[in-house]
Amino acid sequence: MFAFFFDLGLILLAAGGSGGEGGFTAFYNKYLNYPGFEAWKFVNLAIFVGLLIYLVKKPLSEAFKTKRDAIRAELIKAEEEKQGALKQLTSAEAKLAGLENEKAAVLKKAEQEAEAEARRLAEQADLDVQRLQEQTGGEISRLQKLTMVQLRRFSAEESIRLAEEKLRAQIDTAKDSQLVKGGIASIGGLNHK
Repeated sequence: MFAFFFDLGLILLAAGGSGGEGGFTAFYNKYLNYPGFEAWKFVNLAIFVGLLIYLVKKPLSEAFKTKRDAIRAELIKAEEEKQGALKQLTSAEAKLAGLENEKAAVLKKAEQEAEAEARRLAEQADLDVQRLQEQTGGEISRLQKLTMVQLRRFSAEESIRLAEEKLRAQIDTAKDSQLVKGGIASIGGLNHK
């Protein structure tokens, strides 16, 4: 390719004129061969870059295509992971909301159970108080009856004791022997043999 451009350049120089500076050579010397701006350097650079692009284009394009496909696959994978993470986040938020509701329900149920337990304990305490009152009333009634029996017994014993004392004060030895004989006679007398 370089040879082609070199040959083309020679042909153009030859066509520009024979011997004198005219045509292309004059144009070349005036515009393209300006000191510090040698066009041939830029043409050389363009040819080199063109060849480099031509030679490296296919392997680089394959590498870029492979890299582009890898990046695309990573982007798709990242999007899928993002969607999965969003689903997990939504699920976790739903669970958290559910936990808040469940927490409120558990607290409400615990309060209801505590109230029910307090009512049951109050009812049980009322029943225990009523049972104790009945037991106490029965015990008092039994003790009252027992006391009445003991008082009657004491009253009877005291009456007998006081009667005995009165009788003893009134009975002397003559009356005593008369009473003993009357008592013996009432049971059938003495058997003297």
